[in-house]
Amino acid sequence: MEWKGRRQSDNIEDRRGTSVGRGGTGRNPFGRSGIQIPMGSGRRGGGMSIGTIIVLVVIYFVLKMMGIDMLQVLGDGSTQQSGYEQSTGARPSSPAADEMTAFVRTVLAETEDTWNGIFQASGEKYQEPTLVLFSGQVQSACGFASSASGPFYCPGDRKVYLDTAFFQQLEQQFGASGDFAEAYVIAHEIGHHVQNLTGVLPKFNKLRQQMSEVEANKMSVRVELQADCYAGIWGSYTEQKGLLDAGDLEEALNAAHQIGDDTLQKRGQGYVVPDSFNHGTSAQRAKWFKRGFDSGEVSACDTFSGAI
Repeated sequence: MEWKGRRQSDNIEDRRGTSVGRGGTGRNPFGRSGIQIPMGSGRRGGGMSIGTIIVLVVIYFVLKMMGIDMLQVLGDGSTQQSGYEQSTGARPSSPAADEMTAFVRTVLAETEDTWNGIFQASGEKYQEPTLVLFSGQVQSACGFASSASGPFYCPGDRKVYLDTAFFQQLEQQFGASGDFAEAYVIAHEIGHHVQNLTGVLPKFNKLRQQMSEVEANKMSVRVELQADCYAGIWGSYTEQKGLLDAGDLEEALNAAHQIGDDTLQKRGQGYVVPDSFNHGTSAQRAKWFKRGFDSGEVSACDTFSGAI
């Protein structure tokens, strides 16, 4: 993929080099119930009296006037950035990390150009998402997640979360190498953002509360395959710009194949459980990416009607 020297997106939030404490529920990123604020129990002896609080406040300001900041003393001199993150050092600055950042920013910019154009042609305005780069673990509006969760989109804050170490896993563990394979991963998550804007995700999240696990998994497959198809549409626009090299399409199709539910289950446990599929089989994922790529039309990505 010919990506160097092209526009890079500013919609990047770099949280690499920060540590995250599990202040949330620690559930699945899409199942977060919210931050719980500690409240007094109302029992006698369960908290401080108003008089005690007033005395402590007075003492704090007296010490403050003397040049002693008790917040820094109690906090051991550290400064909290938020309830979940605390800086632990500089962000990655190696040439490889810098190039990966530039690549992600460029791919994100290309998705912005694609979807801005598509939405504008329909008389609508595309709301560009933010892509969060993290390392190890991250806190989102959808909850706590680690690198093991893989890249994900959170509709709660309209952000895509990506630990670029996943690209190494994609190549070394899944056998899907190449920059266009990596770009496909980003474009797929942007596809979920498009679904959020068009109402597909909100509707699905509402319906699945009334579904059995098996029914929810089947609907999830259709949602994921549409995101694959949307990634294919982005790939089509990228090809029209003359940015694809020979073999790029095959890289994306191979990536789609390698992360199909059946292939992952066979690799991990030696057998498959179709009722547990929630992203689609290898054949389905490759099929819907190719459909979006060949057509370049949103109308071709209706995964909710008929067989998939």
